[in-house]
Amino acid sequence: MPDAFSAEECERIITAIKSAPAKDALLIGHNKDHKHRKAELVWVDEVDGLGWIMERLIELVRTSNTDRFNFDLSAFSESPQVASYKASDRGHFAWHSDIGGGLLAAKRKLTLVLQLSKPSSYEGGDLEVMPGAQILAASRAQGCVSIFPSFQLHQVTPVERGVRHSITVWAHGPSFQ
Repeated sequence: MPDAFSAEECERIITAIKSAPAKDALLIGHNKDHKHRKAELVWVDEVDGLGWIMERLIELVRTSNTDRFNFDLSAFSESPQVASYKASDRGHFAWHSDIGGGLLAAKRKLTLVLQLSKPSSYEGGDLEVMPGAQILAASRAQGCVSIFPSFQLHQVTPVERGVRHSITVWAHGPSFQ
């Protein structure tokens, strides 16, 4: 979904999260290996002035779900997460799916990723999704949103220069049958 957020809105979000305390992704969740993921995370609901983002994300998921997926969705049980992948850390996220163990992850149906950074501000850091045998690269355009089923494998390739900022949120529903 191109131009889901304006460049000005993306820059406003990046500026706001810079003053928020970030957590190393390694310290969150079950994975304790920098080989799998290296990023800093900030949750949108912990940053003043960013409450407007969730309404927009919900509408984008609603539209995409109606147009493409028709999944049974019932909630957004997790706060949107801003990830910062830094070249200085070789920021990345190896191949994975967003559905799995745990109460919340088991109910994830759709994954939304909002590209916050200007494409010229970093190298590497591509979001790649594997919906089948082929690998698709998501748009790097600032403000673009990619939405895909949470069970699909995807990764963020290592950032080689600069910093890639993105927001991820998950739409939840009854477990797939």
